[in-house]
Amino acid sequence: MSNRLLLVDDDQEVLSINKKFFEQYGYDVVTATDSVMAIGELSDNSAFDCIVLDIMMPGVNGFELCKWVKDRYNTPVIFLTGKDSEDDKVNGLLLGADDYMVKPYSLRELEVRIQVLIRRYKNTASPRTEIIDFAPLHIDLSKHAAYFNDEKIQLSNKELDFLILLAKSPTKTFTFEELGNSIWGGYIDSDRKTIMVTASRLRKKLDLYPGLENSIETIWSKGYKFAMNKKA
Repeated sequence: MSNRLLLVDDDQEVLSINKKFFEQYGYDVVTATDSVMAIGELSDNSAFDCIVLDIMMPGVNGFELCKWVKDRYNTPVIFLTGKDSEDDKVNGLLLGADDYMVKPYSLRELEVRIQVLIRRYKNTASPRTEIIDFAPLHIDLSKHAAYFNDEKIQLSNKELDFLILLAKSPTKTFTFEELGNSIWGGYIDSDRKTIMVTASRLRKKLDLYPGLENSIETIWSKGYKFAMNKKA
């Protein structure tokens, strides 16, 4: 069965070239020239294996569309854009994007990155029933959600992945490199800022709940660890 791609870009020529390339590699490709059209495709048939997004589009931009997608679907998203600043990359990854490529780009490299993401998502898609319990914090892996008692904690996908990784090994200090490789699929020195911002946002959200304050501990110059005692 072919993998299904949704390509979103306001440049018709880019869409045409990319669609032809990926169809030659056996993909089932759907294209959209703006976010409204993309949302329509997702609403009609959400079964896409990967979504490739431009950022600069009329109306709803790619950042907003990425957040909309990640709030609703467990589908990998790659930004493919001419915006090459570090702040843009950090913003895109914090919104839940799984990868970020800058134009001009290699279609072969893009295809390999898509392969890696699809394989990773499919390998983790099997049902899980494990609950990580640090009462009053409960992490339900089958639902990919965290709860304060029975109240769902509103976390981005990356914040939740960060929390799950630390909570699974509460005595371990995770280095920046380990966090980058485990959550973002790779690490270079410039990724440290993304990791630090994600940790800061996660900590601020958890600190709103009594008993969860300071549960994400910074290990100076090394990384982070989970600082709660697991319920027996």
